[in-house]
Amino acid sequence: MSSKARTGEPAHDAAPTAGRTSEPASPADLPATELLARYRAGELSPVEATDAVLDRIEQWNPTLNAYCLVRPEEARAAARESERRWRAGAPQGPLDGVPAAVKDIHLTRGWPTLRGSRTVDPGQPWPEDSPVVARLREAGAVLVGKTTTPELAWKGVTDSPLTGITRNPWNPATTPGGSSGGSAAAVATGMAPLATGTDGGGSVRIPAAFTGTFALKPTYGLVPHYPASAFGTLAHTGPMTRTVADAALMMDVITRPDPRDWSALAPPAAGFAEALRRPVRGLRVAYSPTLGYVDVDPEVAELVAAAVGVFEELGAHVERADPGFADCVEDFHVLWFSGAAKATENVPAERRELFDPGLGEVIEEGLGHSAQRYLTAMATRMAMGERMGRFHQRHDLLLTPAVPIVPFEAGREVPSTSPHRRWTSWAGFSYPFNMTQQPAASVPCGRTRAGLPVGLQIVGPRHADALVLAAAHAFEEARPWSGDRPPLP
Repeated sequence: MSSKARTGEPAHDAAPTAGRTSEPASPADLPATELLARYRAGELSPVEATDAVLDRIEQWNPTLNAYCLVRPEEARAAARESERRWRAGAPQGPLDGVPAAVKDIHLTRGWPTLRGSRTVDPGQPWPEDSPVVARLREAGAVLVGKTTTPELAWKGVTDSPLTGITRNPWNPATTPGGSSGGSAAAVATGMAPLATGTDGGGSVRIPAAFTGTFALKPTYGLVPHYPASAFGTLAHTGPMTRTVADAALMMDVITRPDPRDWSALAPPAAGFAEALRRPVRGLRVAYSPTLGYVDVDPEVAELVAAAVGVFEELGAHVERADPGFADCVEDFHVLWFSGAAKATENVPAERRELFDPGLGEVIEEGLGHSAQRYLTAMATRMAMGERMGRFHQRHDLLLTPAVPIVPFEAGREVPSTSPHRRWTSWAGFSYPFNMTQQPAASVPCGRTRAGLPVGLQIVGPRHADALVLAAAHAFEEARPWSGDRPPLP
């Protein structure tokens, strides 16, 4: 890559420094892989780990509002069962005893799934787990609670009339992003080493970038999803973690089949954790700093350019190249807003005033789209998918900023200085890859002079999730970030 691809050496944190907190003072600061190693060695108990996570929730949640439901006694009971299994030398599965949080979009047996909405009745029976929750239970994970989401996960920040405003641990005056902002804030602060997220237009990658954590939006269909999303094949489920190895471990669990998802792909033939050691050397990497149309904050651009340089240091062949598609935001709006209208079609008229006002606006817009306009938007998706398929014949990976701006005021859909109304105005790097269904990850690549995290997006061809994880892991090893955590309140 020529020197023109860079904007100079940053004067701030170009990459988080390993070991800013040397030996973790609490099991809540350990990744899942380390928890499991210590369980195996008899050095730590799942009960101790779960108690530490619950203590961390007591410390952080009043400030951040990352959890909308916490079930400490159920979590401790599950941890005691896990402890007995480990003492007997018979762990239930690959996540036995690891605390995990569930985004309040995923059905959870016995717990209300309100989706951030005052229109959902919490008193109804809750007899089922969604596939991702079922797989976590089967693997022995200790479920501690449900994390906050904007209503029906409709926007790229996390606030709702039901649960209020969720905040960023690096600066609680700012947003953690969304719609999986509760999960991201939980992971960033040790309120859970693992969390589930959903991503229909950036909803795991945006909050990962804003909170200095890792998230993967997998290839559509790789992680089974049920009930089927009203947002259709834009909506993905993915892992949210502090380390890439934890995400790979979680992917090995949540990609197991579920008969309720008619659109799911076949289970992967090989494990993701085993694939992390694939080298970056020799990979053909495209770097697109703007995708040809996104305005990027100078500090974000500077940090991302420095991160791209790491791939050169690791032996990748980096070339400046844009995919060549135009901004698809209007077509994305047709699909997304139509999905919002579909998701709420059975809400009685007298309860519709309970909606988030912004959601109410996009529902009305969605109701106005014709079938022909919807099919035109689908045609845009297909054309973009074809273009990206050809693009990846020449480039193994694509690197971009994950988000073009830094975290802004909490409780707002757009920054106060923005002339736009909708969150998509600042999410131009994320929703295109929901349109194309490709795997895309956000990795932390430093913090601004104000101390706010910035994310690098790594995009791969469809079905190349293992390659995206391996590239993210190589970057993490070169520029470790998991020791870079917000100070406790």
